[in-house]
Amino acid sequence: MHWLIAPDSFKGSLPAARVAEAMAAGVRRADAQARLTLKPMADGGEGTLDTLYSVSGGLWRECVVHDAAGKMRTAAYLCLPDGCCVIEVAQVVPLTEVPGGSALERSSLGVGELMLDALDQGATHLALALGGSSTNDGGAGLLLALGARFVDGQGRWLQPSPAGLQGLAQVDLSALDARLAHTRIELWSDVDHPLCGEQGASAVFGGQKGLSAAEQLAADEVLQRLAVLAGGEAQAQQAGAGAAGGMGWALLLLGGQRTSGAQAVASHTGLAAALCEADWVLTGEGASDAQTLSGKAPFVVAQLAQAAGVPVSLLSGAIRPDGAGRLAAAFDGCFSLCSGPMPLTTAMAQAPALLEQACEQLARTVLRARRV
Repeated sequence: MHWLIAPDSFKGSLPAARVAEAMAAGVRRADAQARLTLKPMADGGEGTLDTLYSVSGGLWRECVVHDAAGKMRTAAYLCLPDGCCVIEVAQVVPLTEVPGGSALERSSLGVGELMLDALDQGATHLALALGGSSTNDGGAGLLLALGARFVDGQGRWLQPSPAGLQGLAQVDLSALDARLAHTRIELWSDVDHPLCGEQGASAVFGGQKGLSAAEQLAADEVLQRLAVLAGGEAQAQQAGAGAAGGMGWALLLLGGQRTSGAQAVASHTGLAAALCEADWVLTGEGASDAQTLSGKAPFVVAQLAQAAGVPVSLLSGAIRPDGAGRLAAAFDGCFSLCSGPMPLTTAMAQAPALLEQACEQLARTVLRARRV
């Protein structure tokens, strides 16, 4: 049989490429003659670059840029063989490494600096994977790096953070880098929230970045004023504008186009073409529930597999209850790696062995059914 293996990472436990390898090892135990194609997946969050590189290769470029708190850090982006330069915001302003101080002081400046470096290298196609950011500045820092200026009532330049923009009176976009007009910009994100309001960046995601309820309201007011003064009210209402603390809005303002992170990764790795030759597909993630159907990597894999007429099974660390049965209906079998109660730390530590075991048993069942 030809097995195509396309899992997402098991966050906090295994990167997607390692998950795929463990799944493949389990299949080989049951099917020594198996033909295996590994296409690790990502959805635009942390680990997207590593996943793309493991499948497609490309050129890494490192730069010293500002982190969310204004300190210098080394960050990398990936230039794919097709010419697209992919920037992962979690490389620059990661939520997993939240800097000290208030989130109102943080800025996305370093993300814009990476974009500027890519432009300097001749890039004409940029993609930004927007998952996992610690900032909530509406992408003001990103825009500043690319030539925008934020001015108060006395004509003084302001810092591009929610706190720094409190006195914002004018947004000057006249000096934006001219190369942007000839650059294709993609936003890789499954977030469909607008920039502001009850469903906006500050209200929905501010809490996880450390903003109190009062600070969320203050930040939202700043972002509303930013959008108005920049002439970006229409973009502020678009789906995805609230991604990455409002970086989605800044990129939409620059003419960017939003796409599903998982669909973009699948496109760059040639997943759809590979599916046409497969007999069975295996995918998975750390934990699955009805939210998986909101554009996460396993669901995108399932959609592509079903379009190709290929069965697809889900093997995740945990399968959470789904009374409506929507998750089960999307896959040809949903399987949890944990056959019995165990602490989360144990399950994460034993993930490779659990993956091998589960995939072996699934493959044995499939092979026996096909022989019958």
